[in-house]
Amino acid sequence: MSFGARIQARGVQLLLSGVMTRVHQDLRFTDVPKRTETLRVETGAGPVDCTVYRPPTTTPAPAPVYVNFHGGGFIVARPEQDDHICRYIAATAGCVVVNVDYAVAPQRVFPTAVTQAYDVVEWIAENGEAHDWDGSRIAVGGHSAGANLTAGVCRTARARGTFTPRLQIIDSAPLDMVADPATKRSRIAKPLLSPQLMRIFTAAYVPDPADLADPLASPGLADDLAGLPPALVITAENDRLRDEGDAYAEALAAAGVPVTHRVFEGVDHYFTHTGPVPAGKEAIDLMATTLRTALDATVPDAA
Repeated sequence: MSFGARIQARGVQLLLSGVMTRVHQDLRFTDVPKRTETLRVETGAGPVDCTVYRPPTTTPAPAPVYVNFHGGGFIVARPEQDDHICRYIAATAGCVVVNVDYAVAPQRVFPTAVTQAYDVVEWIAENGEAHDWDGSRIAVGGHSAGANLTAGVCRTARARGTFTPRLQIIDSAPLDMVADPATKRSRIAKPLLSPQLMRIFTAAYVPDPADLADPLASPGLADDLAGLPPALVITAENDRLRDEGDAYAEALAAAGVPVTHRVFEGVDHYFTHTGPVPAGKEAIDLMATTLRTALDATVPDAA
């Protein structure tokens, strides 16, 4: 990455760091109690801090686990932006939620974040007994950049055979780092994501052009999707990333992966944080109810 590109990315990083935590006041679920603790997980790409959200005390223990990866264009380190979603899911889906503070660019570039993301989930799957959760019942998900990391975690888990998520939640994901963002059209004149901003994100996170088509950077370009975990794919009608999300849902289904795909109408990128409130609440509730079903289901032993 050139010095100029790095400075530009740092400027955007500083600008967005404050903005990303401004969740719409009517989406904050202030009536949902918060029971949290902090956790540090050692990974192959350095230690990662996590916030653990516990479900209601009436939840049978050990509870299953949902691992959440926040968005922010791979350059904003603000996991607290997903506090409202983590609290709601812990309370509604009856699971432990682990919110992951993965490393961001331009300070740490690809594949650091996806390596950390996978290693954290693997650790969670293997250390349930000591932390009073059920590591055999695990799901992963994320928003925007975090949804890209989710897809990467699932690919790596399939390759290594270490754990099998019951569900992956792909919400408004960037899935194709190769295509010029100017070719990614929105249905409205001024969508949240501009081509210039998207180019800054990509250049900061994947500075080596040779890595752009790597399936861990661009999961939407992969042609080997069979055997990935069941997916809930959420896209926003007016989002520049909508088409690649829709295409990924179709490709997963064509590969035999069970997929629930929902396009939310009349909304743009990050509507689960900025609103409109009815659509945001509906999407978050869809995540929680789909998670509850997936994590509570009885899975037969593999033959």
